[in-house]
Amino acid sequence: MPISFLHSKGTEAPIKIPAIGLDLFVRMPPAASSGEFCFIETINAPGAGPPRHRHREAEIFRVIEGRYLYEADGQRFYAEAGDVVSIPGGVEHGFCNVTDKPARQYILMAPALDAAAFFTELAGVMHDGIPDQAALNAFGLKWHVEFLGPPVNKNDQPTD
Repeated sequence: MPISFLHSKGTEAPIKIPAIGLDLFVRMPPAASSGEFCFIETINAPGAGPPRHRHREAEIFRVIEGRYLYEADGQRFYAEAGDVVSIPGGVEHGFCNVTDKPARQYILMAPALDAAAFFTELAGVMHDGIPDQAALNAFGLKWHVEFLGPPVNKNDQPTD
């Protein structure tokens, strides 16, 4: 797997999606790994997370700060700073920050997704808030992402 030299500066501006409390940084775009993977960093506002969804890409999350409630194929569990969570491609999932401070994760996606384009377009779709599921899925067709329901709620209880 060819990896290109890259220096992602910590001073780069994030892609912001206020409707889901997300600041996102693309730390390694697909071109740097010949499309094998991309690497992103997220900062999630308290109580915030994406709508439940699924896509063909697998994701490996490493919680850097805070605590998250994850849901994967109907199973809910907490992940703390230092934990790693892997979600296979095609699995329904979502998560939310369950703390009262911003929480942060690193996420590796394989194969790579053009995360900069996807999240910039998603920010446009969500400029007035989270649209209904039909509108999200119309957007998701281009990206092979299916939106399945509302975000995980921080008051949901773990199942394990």
